[in-house]
Amino acid sequence: MQALNLPPFEYKLTQSGENLLIWDVLRRRHVVLTPEEWVRQHVVHYLIGHRGYPKGLLSLERGHRYNQRQKRTDLVALDAAGKPLLLVECKAPTVPITAAVAHQAATYNQTIGAPLLLLTNGLQHFCWRVDFEQRTNTQLAEIPEYTNLMQ
Repeated sequence: MQALNLPPFEYKLTQSGENLLIWDVLRRRHVVLTPEEWVRQHVVHYLIGHRGYPKGLLSLERGHRYNQRQKRTDLVALDAAGKPLLLVECKAPTVPITAAVAHQAATYNQTIGAPLLLLTNGLQHFCWRVDFEQRTNTQLAEIPEYTNLMQ
């Protein structure tokens, strides 16, 4: 798989027929290793190992409804009370982070309500603080550490 602009982590791969699988520490099972999944697993390990997000408060592919349609988020970090804190939208490294990708994530976040939004393709990362009352977004220089968000 392609090298990403995120710290490496120890991963476990296995072959199942024609599919290469990677061990997912959150779902506790092997999942098909697609380019998007490669990015998602890097982000999960980065949030846990480098930004202090508790593993038990990360939720992968959480379902939600938007405009009468069932959608799934890539990753949501929750606060200690179980409220969404960070919504992560992952794309494959070959998919550029464009205004359309930002619009998709912002649209999902209208129903999720996370105050932080992260868009990444593993090479580029964009993190925003969302102010729903003022209807503004402020781009952040980095993904905040979990402990700084809990103060």
